[in-house]
Amino acid sequence: MVVLHALSDFIDCDFAISSLSPSYWYEGTCLQSGVGVARRRHRLKLPRTSISEAIAHGLMQQLAKNDCYSREGKMYGILLVELPNGEQRVLKAFSGLLNGCSVLEGWVPPIPGRDEVALESTRTLAQLDAIKQELFTLKQLTERQQYETLSDEFEQQLQAMSHRHCKHQRQEKRQQICNTLTKEALTIALEQLDEESRQQGIERRQLKRQQNAVLQPLQQLIAATDARINELKQQRKTLSRQLQAQMQATYSLTNFSGRSLSLQQLMPGGSPTGTGDCCAPKLLHYAATHNLKPLAMAEFWWGTSSVNQDKIQGKFYGACAERCQPLMGFLLSGLKPISIPNRDFYITTPLLLNTLTHLRKSDVFESNEFPGFSPIKEEIPIIYEDEWLIAVNKPAGLLSVPGRYRDRQDSVLSRLRHLLPDGMALASVHRLDQETSGILLLARDRQTHRQISQQFQQRQVHKVYEAILSGAVTVEQGKIELPLWGDPENRPYQKVDWQHGKPSLTHFQVMAREQDYTRVEFTPLTGRTHQLRVHAADARGLGVTILGDRFYGCCAVTSRLHLHARELRFEHPQLEKTLHLQATTPF
Repeated sequence: MVVLHALSDFIDCDFAISSLSPSYWYEGTCLQSGVGVARRRHRLKLPRTSISEAIAHGLMQQLAKNDCYSREGKMYGILLVELPNGEQRVLKAFSGLLNGCSVLEGWVPPIPGRDEVALESTRTLAQLDAIKQELFTLKQLTERQQYETLSDEFEQQLQAMSHRHCKHQRQEKRQQICNTLTKEALTIALEQLDEESRQQGIERRQLKRQQNAVLQPLQQLIAATDARINELKQQRKTLSRQLQAQMQATYSLTNFSGRSLSLQQLMPGGSPTGTGDCCAPKLLHYAATHNLKPLAMAEFWWGTSSVNQDKIQGKFYGACAERCQPLMGFLLSGLKPISIPNRDFYITTPLLLNTLTHLRKSDVFESNEFPGFSPIKEEIPIIYEDEWLIAVNKPAGLLSVPGRYRDRQDSVLSRLRHLLPDGMALASVHRLDQETSGILLLARDRQTHRQISQQFQQRQVHKVYEAILSGAVTVEQGKIELPLWGDPENRPYQKVDWQHGKPSLTHFQVMAREQDYTRVEFTPLTGRTHQLRVHAADARGLGVTILGDRFYGCCAVTSRLHLHARELRFEHPQLEKTLHLQATTPF
């Protein structure tokens, strides 16, 4: 079966590079042995370049000529590879099944293990799709809105004939007629008022019976629908787990070091349905098992839009966060990077040398273009990325966002805005002190920024920090609750002020005692400026400064502030699931 294709099948021989800078990086972290250290983490990368995008556009043109490719929407991908003799070829792949088939002439075959679960996978995926469609229909139940409308109408009618309101009116009338009418007339008037009261009670009871008669069937239908929704969700979860268990045991991936591992070994915590069937793992596994060197890759959506309308035909997408991204570090292991200041690239062919030259120059921000920037001395590791969010492991000493003055423009936000294709739309959701390292979250659009900012404001984001204190802490755990106030004469210095300060609360847990130092885990429930630093240093807190915190009195000689934002947990507003991000403590 022919799988390797000539570049001329997709692009003209005289193709000109339209953009020298990669528009996206497939990347991951792997563990490799190192001298004097048992294991070291290495960041591995593979670019999406203008050449790979041009090849992908050529494939799109081929797909457009055949209606069968447009009937079902799915991801397609290409991988530009180099043969041992130096020639370049193209691999192409599709995600999952194409028109019910897993193997087609000219396309990369599925990863080993796919055939073993193909029949069961097809059956299960069909069941999952049917469940998805039924859930969508049930959630659109028109009777829900009908119930809300009728319920409001009945409530308004009941309020209009409120017993309290009518009784008050009758009391006023009773007082008035007692003062104005004779005894016989008074008796008649009072009897009329009593009759009016009885009549209103009858009308109210009748309205309540009518309310129950109308709303109760709707309530029963809605309750039955909700029960069915819960039942379907449970079925979906069970089916997904069953398929996942089968796939994990049978799928085997191979990297460029020649090492093979099953999905169960690669993702011991479990993997979503469809893991291993995406384009990127298929392409990289095939290249690794056929002695082909990857140069650049591109993935795009083709066909009808996805159910959630989050995929558009002809648009490029990166590695999916749930299925592909966790595998990238392993799949790319074994590629030999070329050292370029601040980055490792896997591009070595003459066709792409211009890209290398451009990126080598762009690693240092020119002072006349970007005043206040200094050369990038280390990369900013991306620990999570999707269409809406990007989370980085901020190094100590770098600002989260640009400062007010020209000499304080170098920051995580500034660098990402310069380096990423959609960088100018980025906005920081929160901030870390310049001296603090760890997880920093940025949004790629205004809506996501607003939604996650609200979670921070409403204290719905779970944050965990790790620190080394410059002395001994006698207690094991507890909480620190102190009012903090910014000193206007010495900003950004914070101090405890019982009159003007804002409440701040931190839980702490001693992790270990190391010689004269104490390793502590902090969980802040509020987000005041320098909160953890003050809570550690102040005598009414722990009374021991964080190691390296000269601002609050630490005199020890050390290279950095030993405070690291280790974990961040929050609800992803678009994916509607909990994200738990972690960044290994570097000290």
